[in-house]
Amino acid sequence: MLSITNISIRIAGRLLIDEGTAQIVPGSRVGFVGRNGVGKSTLFAAIRGELPLETGSIAIPPRWHVGSLAQEAPDGPESLISVVLKADLERHALLAEAETANDPERIAEIQTRLVDIEAHSAPARAAAILSGLGFSTADQARSCSEFSGGWRMRVALAATLFSAPDLLLLDEPTNYLDLEGTLWLEDHLANYPRTVIVISHDRDLLDTSVDQILHLDRGKLTLYKGTYSSYEEQRATKEMLDAKHVKKQMAERQRLQSFVDRFKAKASKAKQAQSRVKMLEKMKPIAALVTNDVREITFPTPEKILSPPIIAADNVSVGYEPGKNVLNHVTLRIDNDDRIALLGSNGNGKSTLVKLLAGKLAAVSGHMTRADKLSVGYFAQHQTDELDLEGSPYDHVRRLMPDATETKVRGRVGAIGFSGKAGDTTVKSLSGGEKARLLLGLATFFGPNMIILDEPTNHLDIDSRAALAEAINEFPGAIIMVSHDRYLIEACADQLWVVADRTVTPYDGDLDDYRRAVLSSRGMRVASRDRHASGGPVAPRDKAQKPKEKRVPLKQRIADAESEIARISGIIEKLDAALSTPGLFKKDPKQATQLAKARAGAAAALQKAEDDWLSASSEYDRATG
Repeated sequence: MLSITNISIRIAGRLLIDEGTAQIVPGSRVGFVGRNGVGKSTLFAAIRGELPLETGSIAIPPRWHVGSLAQEAPDGPESLISVVLKADLERHALLAEAETANDPERIAEIQTRLVDIEAHSAPARAAAILSGLGFSTADQARSCSEFSGGWRMRVALAATLFSAPDLLLLDEPTNYLDLEGTLWLEDHLANYPRTVIVISHDRDLLDTSVDQILHLDRGKLTLYKGTYSSYEEQRATKEMLDAKHVKKQMAERQRLQSFVDRFKAKASKAKQAQSRVKMLEKMKPIAALVTNDVREITFPTPEKILSPPIIAADNVSVGYEPGKNVLNHVTLRIDNDDRIALLGSNGNGKSTLVKLLAGKLAAVSGHMTRADKLSVGYFAQHQTDELDLEGSPYDHVRRLMPDATETKVRGRVGAIGFSGKAGDTTVKSLSGGEKARLLLGLATFFGPNMIILDEPTNHLDIDSRAALAEAINEFPGAIIMVSHDRYLIEACADQLWVVADRTVTPYDGDLDDYRRAVLSSRGMRVASRDRHASGGPVAPRDKAQKPKEKRVPLKQRIADAESEIARISGIIEKLDAALSTPGLFKKDPKQATQLAKARAGAAAALQKAEDDWLSASSEYDRATG
C-alpha cells in the first residue's frame, strides 16, 4: 500500500500540501486531478523521494519498484527497441551476466530467473508497446537520434510502461501523443496489473482508465472511488453539504456571540457567557466553499459572414518538395458553421492539410477556391516559441493596437484573460496554460472567419478545456481542430475527417467506432513514416514501399535474429556441459532439476529466434524478388 499520512510540503515559502492524507491500495488505478499549479507534480516528486516533507510521512512497500516518465527524451545511436528493452534493469543485468557466467549453478539460477520473468518474450512485448504508441516495425529499428523530441518522449513513455513498475507515476502522458496514441494508452492503463497514478486533464482517459480519483484542492487530498464522472457527482454533493454546514455553523456562531455580547457584563450571567465563549473557541470552522470559477474563453465574432463555401478543394495535391506530395487527390468543402476534427496518426499529413487550409502552403495541382476576404486564425502549441518572453500580454496586444487608447488596450488584454496586474506579467513567468490562453487570444484577435486549432488543450486544466469547448460552440465561424482530447472532439465536432494514405476522407462512424478500429490495428500496423529530428513536415511513405526501403529493416531483423540465435546457443552449450556432469542427478537433484528447467526455457527461446530468422529471411527474399 502507498500510505500518505499528514504530509505538508512547502515550496519557496508557499504551502502546497497541508497535512494531506491518502491510502492507495495495491492494484489501484488512480487519476490525480486539481487545478494547474496546486502541487500535483510536487507530490510525485515527494513520492519519488526527491523532495523533503515538512511534516508527515510517505510509506511505500520495500519491494516496490517506482517508475515514472523521464524528464529528458532518450537520444543517441541505439535503436528504439534497444532503449525500451534496457528499461527492464533486471533482465538487462541477467542477460549481461549470462554472457560471462561459467559456474553451472549460477548459470541455472540466471536462466531460471529469465524464464520466470519471461525475458525471452520481452522483445515482442516491447515492440507491441512501441507499435501502440505509433512506431512501425521499421521505426523500431532506427536510432533515437533520427526522431524529433516529441517522438523521443514517446520512446521514454514506452520504456516506462515496458518496465512495468509496481507503482507507475505518469504526469500528463498524453501531451506528446496524437489521438490514436492516446486511445491506445487509455486501453493499456485500464488493464495495467499494478498500481498506477496518472496526472491528467483528459476527461476521457479519467473515465476510461482509472477506478479512483485523487483530488488536490486547497492543500488537502481527497480520494474518491469511481471514474472522473462519478467524482464530479460526489464532489458536487459534498460541496452542497459543506455549503449548508457553513451556513448552519455561521448561524450558530452568531447566536452564541449574541448571547456573549448581551450578557457578558451581567454578573448573574457571567458564567453562562464564559461558557459560550469556550464553545465558540472549540467550534472548528468548516472550510467555506471557495469558488474557483475558471476564466471564460471567448473568440471575437467575425465582422462579416461570408458566402459558402468559404473553402473548396477539387482534386488537390500538396507537398514540400517537387515530386514528393504529402497529400494527393484531396476534394473537400468547408462552410461557415462547420466543426471539423482531423483524425489520423502524426506524420500522415494533418499539419500539411492545416497549412493548406490556412493559406500557408500552396497546392501543387488541382483547384483551390477561397471566399473573398477570408481570414483565418491559426493556433499551434509550437507558436509559444514565437512569443516575446520578456514581454507581457499587454505588450503583445499593444503591438496589434498601436493607435488605440490605453483603456481600449487594457480592455482587450482583460478580454483574453489577463485583467489587472496579470496583464503586465512577463511571458516567461506565465504557466503553460496561461501561455496557451495568450496564444488563443492573439490567434483570434481580429475576428477570423475560420479558426484552426492544433492541439489547443495541452497545458489547459479540465475546467479550461470545458471553457474552450464552450467558446468553440459559441463561435459563429468555422472551426478546424486537431486534438488528442476526445472530450473536446465529442463536445464540438460535427464532422470527422481522416488524414491517411496520402489523402483526406470523411469518417462515417463516431469516435467509439474509430477507437475500436485503432485498437484493433495498432499491434499489426507495418506502414512506416519518416519523422526527422528537425520535427519538420515530411511525407508518409507509399503503401507500396520501394524495394530498398523494405530490405533495410528486414536485414536488421535477420541480423538481430542471428545474434540472438548465437547468444542462446552459447547458453545451451554451457547448460548441456553442466547437465553432463557425472552423477549430477544423484548428487544434487535440486540443481539438476533447475538446470533442466533452464535448458527447456533456453530451447524455447532458441526456437522463437529461429522462427523470427526464417520469417524475416522469407520476407527479404520476396522483397529482393
